[in-house]
Amino acid sequence: MDTAKLRAYLVDDEPLATERLERLLAAFPIIQIAGSAADPAHAIEFLNSTAASTIDILFLDIEMPGMNGFELLSRLARQPFVIFTTAYDQHALRAFEANTIDYLLKPIETEQLQRALTKLGKLRPVVKPEWQQSPELPAMLRELAASLQRGQTGYPHRIASRLGERISFLPLDDVTHFIAQDKLTYAVVNDRSHCVDQTIMELERRLDPAKFLRIHRGALVNVDWVHEVNSWFAGKVVLTLKDAARTQLTVARDRVRSVKERLGI
Repeated sequence: MDTAKLRAYLVDDEPLATERLERLLAAFPIIQIAGSAADPAHAIEFLNSTAASTIDILFLDIEMPGMNGFELLSRLARQPFVIFTTAYDQHALRAFEANTIDYLLKPIETEQLQRALTKLGKLRPVVKPEWQQSPELPAMLRELAASLQRGQTGYPHRIASRLGERISFLPLDDVTHFIAQDKLTYAVVNDRSHCVDQTIMELERRLDPAKFLRIHRGALVNVDWVHEVNSWFAGKVVLTLKDAARTQLTVARDRVRSVKERLGI
């Protein structure tokens, strides 16, 4: 890899994901983080400014509120090298079609990052500036953005979970609930807990609200798995799930009314 530092810019609407990536990148002396943005519009403003003329690599989330990653790229006057970061693997092919350097599935690990940066180091000396300025590229990116919007069902059908080097994909229909414990978030399937790299708040925002219901700050329940609702003394409400363990989850007092309305009781 060229000994000159590579200036990186990070775009992701999830602050925790950005913080994690910043920590990982800190282990690579070749990388200098030039900035980050959670709002795609702010990112476009910066990336089209003279201040961004020396940005070498853009770490870019694909799915963001209001604008996906392909649309963001289509609005840039100058195309940097791109490493897509996303929690959803169905966009991998589209990412590579857009001539990106690599595609990293969240939660990103050091080994993934090393692979992407090594690939960048191999390509960087031979990729010509004419490719980045190709007049056909913005049109292609706009078509990818439109294709992504047409193909979206609105909400994901599965979620990624990582255990060491192994990534598994959990069908959301099988997830009975998400629970936050010890600063981590777990998806529970068949009474087994699988770590996911998103907070309960982020999951509530990304998942289908018709299917997943927030019952307190540390739990999100799949309503299809709710077996019964019990009202106990002093207004306490407990949900019992259909899983083999008949898991019981307490509803926060400030959410009792909205939970009952959502469940139609």
